[in-house]
Parts: sequence; C-alpha cells; structure tokens
Amino acid sequence: MADYVLISYGSGAIMAVPAHDTRDFEFAKQFDLPMVAVVRPDDDWFHDLLLRGGLDRDYCAKHGKSALVEAIMDSAVSTAGLQASIIVQDARAILDGDPGWIEQVLVPAYTEDPGILMEAFTGESVAINSERFDGVPTAEFIDQITAWLEENGLGRGTVNYKLRDWIFSRQKYWGEPFPVLHGPDGETVGMDEHDLPLELPEMEDFKATAAAEDADTLPEPPLGRAKEWITVEKDGKTHRRDANTMPQWAGSCWYYLRFCDPNNDVEGWSVMAEDYWMPVDLYVGGAEHAVLHLLYARFWHKVLYDLGRVSTVEPFDKLVNQGMIQAFAYRDQRGVMVPADKAVEAEDGKFAHVETGGPLTQVIAKISKSLKNVVRPDEVIAEFGADTFRMYEMFMGPIEASKPWNTRDVPGVFRLLNKIWRLVVDEATGELSPALTDAQPDEDLSRMLHKTLKKVGQDVEAFKFNTAIGQMFEFVNHVTPLQKRPRSAIETFLLLLAPFAPHLAEELWQRLGHDESLAYHRWPEYEADLARDKEVEVPVQINGKVRSRVMVPAEAEDEALESAARSDPKIAQALEGKTVRKVIVVKGRLVNIVCG
Repeated sequence: MADYVLISYGSGAIMAVPAHDTRDFEFAKQFDLPMVAVVRPDDDWFHDLLLRGGLDRDYCAKHGKSALVEAIMDSAVSTAGLQASIIVQDARAILDGDPGWIEQVLVPAYTEDPGILMEAFTGESVAINSERFDGVPTAEFIDQITAWLEENGLGRGTVNYKLRDWIFSRQKYWGEPFPVLHGPDGETVGMDEHDLPLELPEMEDFKATAAAEDADTLPEPPLGRAKEWITVEKDGKTHRRDANTMPQWAGSCWYYLRFCDPNNDVEGWSVMAEDYWMPVDLYVGGAEHAVLHLLYARFWHKVLYDLGRVSTVEPFDKLVNQGMIQAFAYRDQRGVMVPADKAVEAEDGKFAHVETGGPLTQVIAKISKSLKNVVRPDEVIAEFGADTFRMYEMFMGPIEASKPWNTRDVPGVFRLLNKIWRLVVDEATGELSPALTDAQPDEDLSRMLHKTLKKVGQDVEAFKFNTAIGQMFEFVNHVTPLQKRPRSAIETFLLLLAPFAPHLAEELWQRLGHDESLAYHRWPEYEADLARDKEVEVPVQINGKVRSRVMVPAEAEDEALESAARSDPKIAQALEGKTVRKVIVVKGRLVNIVCG
C-alpha cells in the first residue's frame, strides 16, 4: 500500500470508493479487493462501454448482426470487459439498441459486483446500496448525507480552498504592477486611490538586472531597471514599488464584470449593471481552466464579494468543460513524427510516407506543431465554408469528450447543408424552389417536425449538439423527397438550424421573404402529442433473447403489450409446450417472457 499513498492527494491516502474512482478501481482490480457500487451508472454509460469494447454497429451492418453475436459467443471472455455469459446472453438486444437488458441484467450484476467491468463509473447519477438514500441524485445525496452526519454528531460539512499564492507574483515586466509601496522600515502600504491606476513604465530593456560584482546587491526583475518609476517619495520617506508583477490574473479574473458596464469611466462597474447581469449563466472552457483561470476568477470574485463590491458569491452559474480536439499524427519506423500531409493511406488500411514509401504508424494526439498534425481552420473554411466548419465541430462527438479531427468527414456535413439549401432554392434557376407550398404540413411531416423540435431543443439545453445535428439529418432526409414542401415547416426548421449554421439559416430566411433577422424570433416550441410516435416497435424477449418485435400504440398499457407479444406468431410458436413463469414489461420499450 505504501506506493499507493499520495501525499499531495486530498487529506487522506485514498478515496476508498473503488467502484467510482479510477485509481482505487485499478488498485482493487489488481489485488482482487471487494467493491461496493454506490452510484448507478446511467444507461448511456453502459452502452458506450460495450460499444467501445467491441460491439461494432458498422461490422453488424456489413456482415449481419448474427455474425457478431456468434463471434462473441465463441470468445472466451468479453472484449467489452464484462463476464462472457452476460454479454452473450444479451448481445442481440445490445445491437438492437434495446434498453431492457441494462435494467434486467447489467445493473443487477454491476450492483452486486462492479468488478465485472473494466472501468470505474466516475460520473453522477443516483445512489444505490445506500439504504435510505437509494434513488437520490448524486448532488442531493451529498447534501443529505452531510446533513445526516451532522445531525448524528459524526462530522460536519466544510469547504476547502487551495490557492498557490506563489503563482500570483512573477518576476517579469508584462503584467499588472502591484499598487503597493515598500517603506524603509519594512512596512508595506497601499497606494492612494487618486494615484491609481498604476501603469507600467515604458522600457527598452526587459532583461532582469544582474547582481553587481563589487556590491552586496541581488538580481532584480526587469522593473528594477526603471529607477525613476520604482522609487517614490511619500511622507518624507523613500519608498520602493514592488518590482514583481501580477501574471495578468488581476485583469483577466474580473473581465466579465467589466463587460457588465464597459463604458463606465468612473468605476469598474455600477451597482445597477452588476445586479442586472450577474451571475454569468454559463462558463465554457477547457479542463485546464478548472485549475487556472476559472479557479482564480472565483477567488477574485469572492474577495470582491467580501468587500461588498459584488452581489453574488459565485461568478458563474454553470461550468462546461469542452474536450480537446485531437488530430491524426504519423510516426515513422525511427519514431520520428512525419507531417500529416506526407502520409498516404494504402488499400489495406495501412499508412506510408508519400515520398519514401516507408511504413508509418497512425496515432491520435493533441494538435501541436511538434507532432506536425496542426489543422488550419482557414483552409477548411476556404473549401467548405464557416458554417460547415462550425457544424462539423459540433457533430464530432459529445462536447466534453476529446475527439480526433478528420477532414475526410467534413464533406458529410457539407452535403447536409447543401441539401438544406436545395429545400428552399432551385439549383437550376437560383430562385425559390417550386416545391415550396403554403399548404399546412400533413400528419407525418408534422410529427417529424415536432419530434425534431423536441429533440434539438432538449439536446441544445443538454449540450448534446452532435445528437441534435443527427436529428436534423433525419428531418432533412424526410423532407427532401417530398414533392410539396410546406413553407411553414421549412421556416420553423431554419430557426432550429440558426445556432448551428447561422449564415446559411439567415440567407434562406431572407430568401423566404423575411426582412427582419431570424435572431429576433422566439425559439419554436413543440406540441407533446405530435412529438410522440403513434406506434412504437417493441422487442419481445424469451429468457432474455430477442425473438421478435411487435408494433403497438405508443401509450399501450402492460396488459396490451403482453397480449400483443403473446399473439405474435414467432413468440406463440416459441412458447409451445413451455410454461410461462414470469412476464416482465417495460412500457413502450420491452417485453421479456421467462419460461421453461
């Protein structure tokens, strides 16, 4: 255990939650220690783990689902890191996107032993194995368990802050000078307000001063060279300014407050402006911001709050950390990085140097000059346009995930935007398409439109831009073949498209006869009844294996679902001569018949 204890990690040796902490999980797996799951992973996490582990939808599409199922059954262990028996039992359901197997098989198995997986679940969900707290969302659970511990005298809630103070004072010229004076007796006094702001002196030499050989002097930062600026007479005594500077934190950490009142030449911001605009609704930044700018901005804001200069304790309501955009990089046999434009892919899927023909290894890495895999946005925009570039970035994957840039995928989004253009504009004439009509959408189109309104709206709120764009693909593919395209449906769709492809949406909006920008129109609302399918396809399992599917009304009750399942010819034949012991119905999603 000695090598596992990290002195710099929190106030203890380990987190002691191996099911939900990456390092604890790896340690427990290595030494076969028992684990207790206290947070139920969400379905998407289970599904993603399995797909990343080897359940490949593209493979199934090419070779048929049964091919992959058989491959899994022949495998001694699951490539997804689950016990082979579990994965085999529900392979078909997984591939069909059937959620029933998660609740019926994976969750009970995971709850009993999280070690069946090869990853720890570190996200937020609901509590399990926690008795009175079961089912409570993670954030609420933390508050409730803290209150319970305090009520029972077992502990108290506290908030710890850690600030590396050394990072705030730098020995360089560029930065905000400290508005303090150092007196001859070692005292430090603040500058008078009427002497502010303190500006840096103009200098030609920005090197640090060297120590004199014949005197007891130490090297100084660059500002030590500005003798007239650094020496100040105050109250009959000679003071010195601080030769260090702040690393621009003092300016960058309150810029959002200046945005509230940018033209105020009397004070940083007025009380009225700060009260109106603050707090900031959303902060988006890379993960590095959590320990750099974001952390110091919060400290700076808390100081201002204690001084009574702001009305909110926290400056930002919500934080979203976007993932890193990566790119393919190429390494030759010597391990030397080769520029990406020097790599060519052969028919066998391997890569070679375009000039020497030598073999190359493709890796996914952070975009950097040293790895010679820099992607130049200007080149992509010049070929495909800014809207395509913007939309492809959102379509690449979940916003919080790191993902590789692949220029070969950009044309797919470009084709989508071209399809949208052709919904409104006739390519041959450049005028409005003759397929546009003032008629109202029929029921099928209305349902597709309102499903799209619901999906895109909810996904935008949840920052699931990639799946929102996926729904737009479905809408466009539904409308494109129509001989008559209702103008009202197209206009509503353009309002959804605007945040993703603002230039295209605005152009088409104006071509449809609108003088005012679509930016002034409200986000469209969906009708719940139209956003639901009239009928849904429900998989029917026998002993956990999908044997058929039935179409039922979306609102069908359990009895109707069971009846429809039993009436299906395939299911009726499979049940002949067997005793039904139990029927599990998940409304609108699954019927599982247990028999023997």
